[in-house]
Amino acid sequence: MEAAEDFGPWLARQLRNAGKSQTDLAVDLGMTRAAVSAWIVGRSVPRDETIRRIADLLNTDLETIHTRSADAQLGLPVSWYHRPAHDDGGREYGNAAAFAFEADVSVLAREATQNSLDARLDPTRPVRVRYTLHELTGEALSRFREAVDWERLLPHYEAFTADGGRQDKVSRTIAAGLRDMYQRDRLVLLRVDDYNATGLTGDDYGDGLFAAVVRRQLDSQKKDSGAGGSYGLGKATLWATSRLGLVLINSTLSEPHEGRTERRLIGRLDLPWREVDGRAFAGPAWFGRPDPNAKSSDVARSWWADEETVERLHLTRESGEPGTSFLIVGAHDVASLAPVTGDEDSVDDDDSVQRMHARLKDALGRNFWAAMTEGGGHEAHLKASVRTYRNGEILIPEEIVDPAETQPSRTRALRAFLEGDTVDRLTAPGQVARATVRLSVPLRGGEVRGGVSHEAVVLVTNAEDDVEGRPNRLVCMRGNRMTVKNNGVPNVPIGTNPFQAVLLVGRAAGPDAPGADAAEEFLRASEPPEHNKWGQTEELRLTYSPSAHRRIATLTTLANQAVRDLVAVPRAKRRNGGEAKIAGRLKVGGVTKKPRPSGTALPELDNVDALIDETGAWSVTVDLRVSPSVDTDRPVTPVAKFDVRSGPRPVAHWKELVAVSGCEVVDGALRLSPGSRKAVFRGVTDVSRHPVRAQLTGLVVELRSGKGEQA
Repeated sequence: MEAAEDFGPWLARQLRNAGKSQTDLAVDLGMTRAAVSAWIVGRSVPRDETIRRIADLLNTDLETIHTRSADAQLGLPVSWYHRPAHDDGGREYGNAAAFAFEADVSVLAREATQNSLDARLDPTRPVRVRYTLHELTGEALSRFREAVDWERLLPHYEAFTADGGRQDKVSRTIAAGLRDMYQRDRLVLLRVDDYNATGLTGDDYGDGLFAAVVRRQLDSQKKDSGAGGSYGLGKATLWATSRLGLVLINSTLSEPHEGRTERRLIGRLDLPWREVDGRAFAGPAWFGRPDPNAKSSDVARSWWADEETVERLHLTRESGEPGTSFLIVGAHDVASLAPVTGDEDSVDDDDSVQRMHARLKDALGRNFWAAMTEGGGHEAHLKASVRTYRNGEILIPEEIVDPAETQPSRTRALRAFLEGDTVDRLTAPGQVARATVRLSVPLRGGEVRGGVSHEAVVLVTNAEDDVEGRPNRLVCMRGNRMTVKNNGVPNVPIGTNPFQAVLLVGRAAGPDAPGADAAEEFLRASEPPEHNKWGQTEELRLTYSPSAHRRIATLTTLANQAVRDLVAVPRAKRRNGGEAKIAGRLKVGGVTKKPRPSGTALPELDNVDALIDETGAWSVTVDLRVSPSVDTDRPVTPVAKFDVRSGPRPVAHWKELVAVSGCEVVDGALRLSPGSRKAVFRGVTDVSRHPVRAQLTGLVVELRSGKGEQA
């Protein structure tokens, strides 16, 4: 049970709600103002008979006064209060922060979950995040509209649809949301609950988490250098995911406010400038109680709701553990997705709850597999799940996101690191190899000399299957272990077994790693609002120096080299397999046992560098040795073919053929430079015309005399 709020703060709030002063109450009770003041400041409490009289004056019952778990009903009701238009005539046609992100549930999962991770309360336990999709139709939809006072909101929405309305992005989105509700009798709610989080603490207007989320834009309130967010933009994804621009909030606080912790409710509506009934409104509106202390009646504050109200608004939390529930009203997903396995009749549109369920689960596993990994006595940072309802009935049971299922190889690598079970080099399947690379963190303020040395950790293991996407990738992370970068490792020798690699920097490399905090601050400054890469940013330039980003480039180069060293096949094995196999595949066409006449010889293969790039195409760089017997006036055509076990080798058409040195490309053939004794060219195959995935076969490169021989 929630502890009762102190009587003094509770009574003071009831008087404000009712528009009464302490003197008014004293007169009504026939007592002195000093007596009432003593109750307010907590020096004394009224007698039972006086409490009964106070209950009558506040139009409430004795239980409400004794439990003090809800406000009395006397006073202004909970409703919508819209911000008036600016006196200077200024207009905003939408929240610019919301345009920083797509209305994509995958983006929402990334940003909202990162915010929950950053708000973790007890660092020895994971923060629990649950996503609940709830599709309402018919009577269930009507009851919800009544609970949110829809009739007061409708004129504001109709301002964008009457007579065609404005033809901007926000207006079109709102119109689509209203069509979905009225023509299809359907409304999708998406609730994000977190537990073991701080909750929205602080005053309604002052500096604190509540005001930063509900009242302000670009206010992060995240002071920890290990936090994922830093721009205060991530919360905008909540409103961007709502076609109606509407989010309701229920927060359980880790620190009491007004003597209470549970069921602090508020709603926020983000709309563009509009005119309704001849009155202009600036944009946002709040669902709450009018603030009796505010100068304007259009200011609403949060209120402490009863359990029945919370249930009607679909905001009931499972326990009193601190955290916050965000209810996105009219949730939608702009991204297309192939039908989810199951009943295809139920997934005939992009906004079906089945598709959104699958995309949420996929995004959580893809971005937070590391945060959900535990091992070696280290608790996971995060536990996440997704569930789906329709009109209160379970449509898809709750599914716990298991990192070992979504990212098996990478999870194995991180768990081995946490358990101290790594090796120096991969010699058997299932092993995890570890190396360290140095990040030189510069000093703040533009100092180019000196700095802090930090050792980042590189982990490599063999790739198990296609669940994780393309192999030979390096995933980079810091702080709370959210994936920041996911790039292919370049120049991996042909014949290397498919692998997955992880780079742990900052606190992700261990809280006691030397220079971890300095690395966190440095990399955090190098991340854009999407937190999806490390590179040059304005903050990095101003905080450190214009050239500071070069140190990140050096880290990336060192990490890629460490990966190549860890996966390199020993030379003895390469002689028997890898390099011999490559040499056998890269042939010079037209060679016979009889010597060719002078001037008809082909160049000889000198060196080959080949890899499968990020798109799945073969990328080959070939060095040719040109002897004096080669006729440089005669074109040479490089031909790529897939190495198959039987039958004719399919041609791998070139998407790109580039002369590097000693030659030029003319009509798909190489023309050697006169007098040159060496030529280098680079070719990239056209992955759209591959008859088979490059990872499943080898490549043969031949040289033919003449032009147009590839086809």
